[in-house]
Amino acid sequence: MNKSELIDYIAGSADMSKASAARALEATIDAVKITLKKGDSVSLVGFGTFAATKRAARVGRNPRTGASIKIKAAKVPKFRPGKALKDALN
Repeated sequence: MNKSELIDYIAGSADMSKASAARALEATIDAVKITLKKGDSVSLVGFGTFAATKRAARVGRNPRTGASIKIKAAKVPKFRPGKALKDALN
């Protein structure tokens, strides 16, 4: 499912226009981004938790040349699924 299919699904199941569903989805995505950027997490009970973690700097290899390169430390988003989501899949 891609973003436009998700918007269509939201519009159909929530009985709203596609434009309203698109705005609601964008607002949700923006809220998650802003919260993670601040260093907080977003917990949706039954669905899962979005959190930002720090990845340490490390040394990697260029696959073409085999030369060592330094990879900077970075914050990366993580998602941990909730029990209800795991149970829905099994």
